[in-house]
Amino acid sequence: MEFPEVELRLPGWVGALVDQKGRVFTAIEERMRFAIELSRANVEHRTGGPFGAAVFERDSGRVVGVGVNLVESGKCSIAHAEMVAIAVAQQALGSYDLGAKRLVRHELVTSTEPCAMCLGAIPWSGIRRVVCGARDEDARAIGFDEGSKPADWVEGLEKRGIIVMRDVLREQARQVLVKYKESGGVIYNAMPGDSPGR
Repeated sequence: MEFPEVELRLPGWVGALVDQKGRVFTAIEERMRFAIELSRANVEHRTGGPFGAAVFERDSGRVVGVGVNLVESGKCSIAHAEMVAIAVAQQALGSYDLGAKRLVRHELVTSTEPCAMCLGAIPWSGIRRVVCGARDEDARAIGFDEGSKPADWVEGLEKRGIIVMRDVLREQARQVLVKYKESGGVIYNAMPGDSPGR
């Protein structure tokens, strides 16, 4: 049996939003605004769910990978913004380990806290800091199932040497989630008992 190649493509508008090789974001808030803008544009262009993420060189603020939610367009349940951003960064740097000794430290900035799947991927990615906008409960409030996460997930990452920052521009990030729901965006993998699509 022959299997298809697995390929995920970022929407064309992403390239127009940022020149990945040259744009630098010095402040944490600038980096979060960028992640939120990715999530907002994904909703406005109807290319996926209301989530955006980017991987930055932690000290310089240079973008090394971007991601938006591609679950529906990619027909792939694992194509969350964080997973896509990590994969793009790893391919760009030629390493599955973004924490490798030969590399500078990297951080993941995500418009919404990671779901259970993305949380599990973070330690193995080599990311050394995670910066979050909206909270898990903000995504759940519009119907998304974020999976089973330990209540002490922040402490769990920090025990592994990964710094976590929460609530950076939370309200701006939350508004993208609300807009997505109000515009009729599909709530795929809805929480049990919810009807998909609303």
